[in-house]
Amino acid sequence: MTTTPPDFTLHLTRFIRAPREKVFDAFLDEALLARWHCPRGMTVASSTVDARVDGAWRLDMRTHDRSGHAVGGRYREIRRADRLAYTWQWEGEDTPMPGLQTLVEIDFVSKDDGTEIRMRHSGFPAEAARRGHGQGWHSVLNRLSDALDARGSAGTLTLYGVPESSYVRAARIGLAEKGIAYTFEACAPHSAQINALHPFGRVPVLRDGVTEIWETSAILRYIDEGFAGPSLNPGMIVDRARTEQWVSAVGGYLYDTMARRYVLQYLFAQRDGRAPDRAVIDQAVTEMARQIDALELAYTGRDFIGAGSPSYADILLAPVLAYIALFPEGVQLLSDRPNIRRAQALMQARPSFIAATQASAQQQQQQQRQQQQQQ
Repeated sequence: MTTTPPDFTLHLTRFIRAPREKVFDAFLDEALLARWHCPRGMTVASSTVDARVDGAWRLDMRTHDRSGHAVGGRYREIRRADRLAYTWQWEGEDTPMPGLQTLVEIDFVSKDDGTEIRMRHSGFPAEAARRGHGQGWHSVLNRLSDALDARGSAGTLTLYGVPESSYVRAARIGLAEKGIAYTFEACAPHSAQINALHPFGRVPVLRDGVTEIWETSAILRYIDEGFAGPSLNPGMIVDRARTEQWVSAVGGYLYDTMARRYVLQYLFAQRDGRAPDRAVIDQAVTEMARQIDALELAYTGRDFIGAGSPSYADILLAPVLAYIALFPEGVQLLSDRPNIRRAQALMQARPSFIAATQASAQQQQQQQRQQQQQQ
């Protein structure tokens, strides 16, 4: 009895909003390859292409720490705008598949004012190799879409959430700090749409192509390491450690006290036309005083909580502190905290904070108009 050997071929389909000829040429143009042919968080140090059958190609990709990953091969088939086939082989002994040659075959199909890429990457010896290359290809094709779609990264990146959420606003501030274009889609926590993206039904969620990133601190890290622009975790190791401890403190202590048990008590009461629960608010205010004292100390002698520019921690804190300043106890607690007030004035004057706040306000107004029309 014969057994069929397992097939670990990777099949991948991706739509790119650009003409078929332009998408095809992006695979063979050295300058274009250098812009997109590596996963998020990496750069192409050099690219060489001999675009003819049996001609060689090679890419030298680098990580943030400048370590190199080189891959190359030879073209087996080139039919402009229709089909491309080439071998793929990693260089070096410390690569995922040293010495192994695989085959990439791509068909380019015109579809819906764009191009559908139908890829077949064969020759993998195991499921782990196929899965790892699949993740890499998805990230690479996200960058191809960024390069060719007229919308740029807004054609690939979508942020899901409710505009008034402090966590959603933090994600928007981070995206603006990095200068990243994105699409925003308003949807409520635990809605069917969010439940399909987030296992716990919370917001925000960032979708990059088919990759879903949830939890705000993870989203901030993803965009920071995956995209060019100023670092959101700057400074020396002690600065980055200080940032991490305050990121943890926001999720572990401050959000529950300041947002859930203080700000939301007022907001939900206003929405429902009732008096806020004073017992919950008073207990939260007692705990907030100690937390704000700790923040006041952390901002002593510094404008940002980590290093000399905004970090994940400042970005997470800014919307929460802006919210508590809208209500009487928060105003009182912040009135004699000059370090916090100075730091927050700087954050709130940044274009990223202003853009996130204005966009959220506009979308909230739009939602209110839609709700009124439906009534």
